[in-house]
Amino acid sequence: MHETPKALRLHIGIFGRTNSGKSSFINLVTGQSTSIVSPVAGTTTDVVRKSMELLPLGPVTFLDTAGIDDGGELGGLRVSRTRDALASSDIAILVCEPSTWTVYEEGVVSACAEQKTPLVIVVNKIDLQVPDQAFIAALSGKSAHLITLSCQRAREDRNEREDALLALKKALIACAPESFFEPPAILGDLLPSGSSLPLVVLIVPIDLQAPKGRLILPQVQAIRDALDSDAACIVVKEREYAALLASLSRPPDLVVCDSQVALKMVADTPDGINCTTFSILFSRFKGNIELMARGAAALSRLADGDRLLISEACTHHALEDDIGRVKIPRWIRQYTGLALDIEHVAGRDYPADLSAYSLVIHCGACTLTRREMLLRIELARRAGVPVTNYGMAISALQGVIERTLSPFPAALDAYREELGSASSGGIQ
Repeated sequence: MHETPKALRLHIGIFGRTNSGKSSFINLVTGQSTSIVSPVAGTTTDVVRKSMELLPLGPVTFLDTAGIDDGGELGGLRVSRTRDALASSDIAILVCEPSTWTVYEEGVVSACAEQKTPLVIVVNKIDLQVPDQAFIAALSGKSAHLITLSCQRAREDRNEREDALLALKKALIACAPESFFEPPAILGDLLPSGSSLPLVVLIVPIDLQAPKGRLILPQVQAIRDALDSDAACIVVKEREYAALLASLSRPPDLVVCDSQVALKMVADTPDGINCTTFSILFSRFKGNIELMARGAAALSRLADGDRLLISEACTHHALEDDIGRVKIPRWIRQYTGLALDIEHVAGRDYPADLSAYSLVIHCGACTLTRREMLLRIELARRAGVPVTNYGMAISALQGVIERTLSPFPAALDAYREELGSASSGGIQ
């Protein structure tokens, strides 16, 4: 890997009415013609993503969106994409014009408040009209981070550009979540501290779903986190795992496997060795592991006719035995013996209303930001629908979840508590 993964970048959404100067602003920040600038309304037709290193923050991705007041049928689709971009933004920048504040700008402020998304307000075009003090005071009450500038003048005057960038960076640093500066460990905190060299074994199947010539993102990130934690890391296929254990002079401190081979991994791993799956690691890294552990227990109280949603963050062509579309539905039906209505969505097609479902099973979310995954979990929680992920679900269906949750005592307790509350009925 030669670049920071997209999901580990700080995502900054640029919002505003048509022709408020959003594209001019992102071009000013990036120093490139990232977005097309035109006086014609609706020039930006879809979300434009630009990744860059914005020092001293580090890796960021800017999302230039269509106007929030875009009208017509096509405009409605553009506004829908803009709302999706707001859901995946760690920080929102609202670009407006002097003395112009409408229901559209107020809608962005309200959405940011509801989602707890930090907001920076940029008043553009001050070369055409200087905003009065009453207007500035009103905006200061809506956000603690307010910047006034002229993108036109800043493009022509280096000092103005530098002043604008400095003000922006100060605002972004103040707004950026702590997790951006100190990202949570994937597995490092599960390893012993001290003078001995921690040892991690990663079990990586090489099958039809393994990308040719490379490893998938969670595997690569787990390797990097082990190295960052000053640990030794051994990567092995599931068929060679038992032989590897027999050859080691001491047991590993942690074993992590692909969820699909959890049953074999647990069978081959002696008691006393912590073991889990990549997907369960990512339930903590990207979401809420305890809530997802409770969601896994919901598999034991499904009933005939229940609707389940299987959600995958990335999009790809389904293979013959696709994990989300084929394997998990088959395992659920075998486990429950029930007639279930199982639906599948991918990419950004995550339903806003989840109330019709009895359970949401999400992928590991390696391509989503933590904020976006937490928002998806929150949508399920608000609808009263349990949510879990692939690794949790597969471990529960294979009967090994208590072992794969053993490195996470609080999550294991949550699973047991939820399972106990459902013991009066459902599938045991």
